[in-house]
Amino acid sequence: MRLNRYIANSGVCSRRKADELIAAGVVSVNGEAVTELGAKVDPAKDDIKYNGERLKREKMVYVLLNKPKDYITTTDDPQERHTVMELVSKATKERIYPVGRLDRNTTGLLLMTNDGNLAEKLSHPRNNISKIYNVELNKSLTQGDFNKIVFGLELEDGFVKPDDLSYVIGGSKKEVGVQIHSGKNRIVRRIFESLGYEVVKLDRVVYANLTKKDLPRGRWRYIEERELVQLKHLI
Repeated sequence: MRLNRYIANSGVCSRRKADELIAAGVVSVNGEAVTELGAKVDPAKDDIKYNGERLKREKMVYVLLNKPKDYITTTDDPQERHTVMELVSKATKERIYPVGRLDRNTTGLLLMTNDGNLAEKLSHPRNNISKIYNVELNKSLTQGDFNKIVFGLELEDGFVKPDDLSYVIGGSKKEVGVQIHSGKNRIVRRIFESLGYEVVKLDRVVYANLTKKDLPRGRWRYIEERELVQLKHLI
């Protein structure tokens, strides 16, 4: 396999970052520094080190968390606020990290893994990973504003158009479902804020092919083999 992939699979960093480490000459194979970016290694035979420390391929772990409010999507927080890592501390001994982010006040699905290669692909805009959010607003969404969102809006960082928008069946006009693949920061909140609405609750219910069905708030589960196969097929 490629050396950068091996490094990513060892949990050190993403594949792209691994290329930087290789170029910097801090990775060695069988005692020799390797700086060639396309270099290949045999995990069964080669002795691969980073800064003199032997790298081992980690067991790949994929954890799905239903994030509650007031938890930060980061691996540590200097202000000592609660982080999502506390909620999955018993899931694995491997070092996993969140794929993408959810705001502190946003709830719902968060994928956490040590598969740097998969994480990078899921986060890349070109792969158009779809997410579905349930949104509760401070007032009813008018039909006019509904239509504006459907046709697309010009925000400060460019044009955005959801893949789908609908009123929640059985709910009030304050509750809508949004399907979107943009990964821009706070994109769903900013869509509604641009039209004068305040987002009271924001819950991610679908991420790629993964759903939070039967997963209570604050709990986690390992993703199933079939889900992983579908997820990799998407990208």
